[in-house]
Amino acid sequence: MRIALGIEYDGTNYFGWQRQFNLVTIQEKVEQAVSLVAGEKIIATCAGRTDAGVHAFGQVVHFDTEAKRSDRSWILGTNCNLPADIRILWARHVSPDFNARYSATSRYYRYMIYNNKIASALLRHRAMWCPYEVNEKLMNMAGKYLLGEHDFSSFRGSECQSKSVKRNITLLEVHRSGCSINVDIKANAFLLHMVRNIVGVLVEIGIGKHPPEWAKEVLEACDRKLAAVTVPAAGLYLVNVEYAES
Repeated sequence: MRIALGIEYDGTNYFGWQRQFNLVTIQEKVEQAVSLVAGEKIIATCAGRTDAGVHAFGQVVHFDTEAKRSDRSWILGTNCNLPADIRILWARHVSPDFNARYSATSRYYRYMIYNNKIASALLRHRAMWCPYEVNEKLMNMAGKYLLGEHDFSSFRGSECQSKSVKRNITLLEVHRSGCSINVDIKANAFLLHMVRNIVGVLVEIGIGKHPPEWAKEVLEACDRKLAAVTVPAAGLYLVNVEYAES
């Protein structure tokens, strides 16, 4: 049978989702914990392979097992074997054709910026610190140029292995609440470091280095060298993964 899990985690102490030799990862911890409940070795497939230091409110994974457990048992049993910075939020028995990665219709990320002259001791692993005055309205204007399906080569990490550079962004909004600025981005899928590279461009526009139209120029250039720096992983959260109603 196939089981799907919803997972929340603080990625600070991990080298990303994907299992790596001699490095501690989210996948390793989750598979170990689920395997203890199942009584057999479990291999989990995730909706989005988050990078080192990236967090998640709503990661989704699936795995196959011969073990018969209730949804409640998968949740409670797995959480008993997980470190405190990883938690299973829900479990579902799903059809054999469900795939956490390939069945996903969209992925929704949030990037959090702490905009204050003094860095926060509490948010150092939770948000990017920006001490300069930021105009979030200009960032929001710039983001509109990136909506729709485009070639996002300018925002692609150098180690990205995706065969296609086209992605479709359906939502890109910037909101401020006090010192907190949130950049919300939803797309059918993302290239390596795509969200962090987009935020890098938006921040430079927000602090007045470039006009909002620069985002369109960077996009159309299809050249990573013309964009801004990759912002830190600590501010990035996988918020939600969407699937068809079926």
